[in-house]
Amino acid sequence: MPWLINPGISIDNDPTLKHFIGKLAEQLDDVGLDNNEVVRETLAQIIYGRNYLELLNSSPMAAYGLDPRNITMEAEYYIATDQEKFSRVKPLLWLWKSLDLTPLGQSIHSGIPIRQMLAKRIFAQSGRNVKIFQNVEVSVGYNIEVGDDVVIHRNVLIDDIGGVKIHDGASISDYANIYSHTHDILEAADVTLKETVIGAGARVAYHATVLAGTVLSDDSMLGALALGTRDVEPHVIGLGIPAKPRVWKEREGDPRFKNLLVNSQKYPKKPELRANPDFADATKTKEEKEKEPA
Repeated sequence: MPWLINPGISIDNDPTLKHFIGKLAEQLDDVGLDNNEVVRETLAQIIYGRNYLELLNSSPMAAYGLDPRNITMEAEYYIATDQEKFSRVKPLLWLWKSLDLTPLGQSIHSGIPIRQMLAKRIFAQSGRNVKIFQNVEVSVGYNIEVGDDVVIHRNVLIDDIGGVKIHDGASISDYANIYSHTHDILEAADVTLKETVIGAGARVAYHATVLAGTVLSDDSMLGALALGTRDVEPHVIGLGIPAKPRVWKEREGDPRFKNLLVNSQKYPKKPELRANPDFADATKTKEEKEKEPA
């Protein structure tokens, strides 16, 4: 028996919402339109109930913050950000963040389908039936790959500048943090990008943190408040700070897990990348760095 119930509202039976999402998607995909202007007009209508130019004349500072060209986001300040890719997704990210602050974004019924539509245009990949709840924060957006039936709950942070993959059926609980970059202990500006992978059916529990480069295998779990500093094997539950394997799920003979997509013991990790060109190649060993002239 499923543990969730349907409150009885279907987007298919809601012509107003369905029309809004469809029209907005059509405008965002129209190469003849500037998405910055699409976003500012959409926000003016939803937040202030008038068109952007009217708002600009009557309340210029209210209008000012609606145009993505008038604001900056944290990722724009980082040398590791692909500025060309980010400029493409920035208006959509601003629309996402701004709508989340409105009743339209806070409602599960309207907010999830709106974010589903935006995720398909922001993420590198966004699968079927992805559920993203309100106030989810991403760094660049274009480096996220999300499979089918993934659930990302409220107030999750996904730092995807180094790449984040979330496979089918994974669940990210409220207030979890997923990172894909690290800072050198001695030189804070020495940043290394590491792809982080969440396997199929894996769960990142409430307030847990996954550090850059970590692989959570299929059907694994990072427990509440845990700090994932190392890979977690299939069917293992990691608990604590730092997280260590504490519980093993009984999956022997279960046909659902006959073939594993992500197994941290075999998973081919992408090479780490140095983000700041002022620092040496990340592939050099500690001994090689120590031999370099000062």
